[in-house]
Amino acid sequence: MAMIPFFIFFTLISSISLSFGFDPLDPHGNITIKWDLVQTDSDSNDVRVSLHNYQLYRHVEPPGWKLSWAWRGDEVISGILGAEATEQGNCTAYIGKQLPHCCEKRPVIVDLLPGAPYNLQAQNCCKGGLLSSMNQDRSKSVATFQINVGFSADYSTEFAMPENFTLGIPGYTCGNPYDVRPSRYPTDGGRRWTQALRTWDVTCIYSQFISSEVPKCCVSLSAFYNNTIIPCPRCSCGCQKQPGPQCVKFGETPPLVRQKHNPNIEPPPVVWCTKHMCPIWVHWHVKESYKLYWRVKITVTNLNIMKNYSQWNIVVLHPNLESLTQVFSFNYAPLHQYGNINDTGMFWGIKYYNDMLLQAGENGKVQSEMLLRKDSGIFSFREGWAFPRRISFNGDECVMPQPDDYPTLPNNSRTIFIASFLNLLLVLCTFILIK
Repeated sequence: MAMIPFFIFFTLISSISLSFGFDPLDPHGNITIKWDLVQTDSDSNDVRVSLHNYQLYRHVEPPGWKLSWAWRGDEVISGILGAEATEQGNCTAYIGKQLPHCCEKRPVIVDLLPGAPYNLQAQNCCKGGLLSSMNQDRSKSVATFQINVGFSADYSTEFAMPENFTLGIPGYTCGNPYDVRPSRYPTDGGRRWTQALRTWDVTCIYSQFISSEVPKCCVSLSAFYNNTIIPCPRCSCGCQKQPGPQCVKFGETPPLVRQKHNPNIEPPPVVWCTKHMCPIWVHWHVKESYKLYWRVKITVTNLNIMKNYSQWNIVVLHPNLESLTQVFSFNYAPLHQYGNINDTGMFWGIKYYNDMLLQAGENGKVQSEMLLRKDSGIFSFREGWAFPRRISFNGDECVMPQPDDYPTLPNNSRTIFIASFLNLLLVLCTFILIK
């Protein structure tokens, strides 16, 4: 009977984690939808909607966000700048009048593409739905559009904040709107500030468990002092001929490649057939050991035939990152989330050089090396200390090998054998002398 309360507690905690998620390396990360009621009258309301990506390393990739909500009454979107609704819906109530932009009870809004006509743009729009992470490019972590909210031709009421928001991005769950301090906007070069009438925030949290039933990446290990290469654990992201990513053998062309697919919908991953079946493979190699420094090589390989990864990044947890001296070919930023603890860092590609991780093939990999100082008292090659504790790709945690499988230093079996032999010889001599 004592196990029943524990089971209920465990089930409750699991359901909360699956619904909302929590990332200990980015505990305050989220995407916030800010809804500013700028002007209102009996016929319509002007609203400014902003999406703020407050995540340190998780970004929004193509095909981008698709913001949706449910109106509480008979509201319609009369006009819009900086975005557009995917469907106009049934606007027959407006026959003979100017048709609204969208009459859907649950509109789906998408960002305009780069190069959209100037008269349709708004500030921070037209990125194709992409949102950069805070560390990679803070200036591109915000998207904004403006809408004019009207009411049905036979219906009029006061403005009511919509509900049931979704981002259209796998893995994100949005909460309910809540009132916050009204936003302020500068005008006339900052000499005057205007203020929204009311402001609501909607917080959206990412969960890897909701995003995918299986992991999306894995890690393999090797070192100069051991000839063994520890591969990604078998079936890290699924097994062949079982639920999970579909695979093709090297040299074959998958059926999906021959077919045209909707560019606004991300195709399911199709990977080269491997024992781990992961779309992304990260390899950590301890390359050199100098007197005062040691060198590591990181290689990220894309085995997904269906996708290029733009603005990719990896996050590494390792105790010696606080003594990182130099990084080659990648950008780097430490993640200080817990005071003075500096054991986590973020790596990403250099713009126009390797910020795009191409589809599986000869060019489907990026790699870099880093130099770390040997800190006396903590540095060691023993017991797998030189290998990372955790690696994530684009915010999704990768499957690591078991600690017992990590490459070890050359064994000292001969030394142990000699010591054991000498001890045995000493015991025998002592026994003979006693006799």
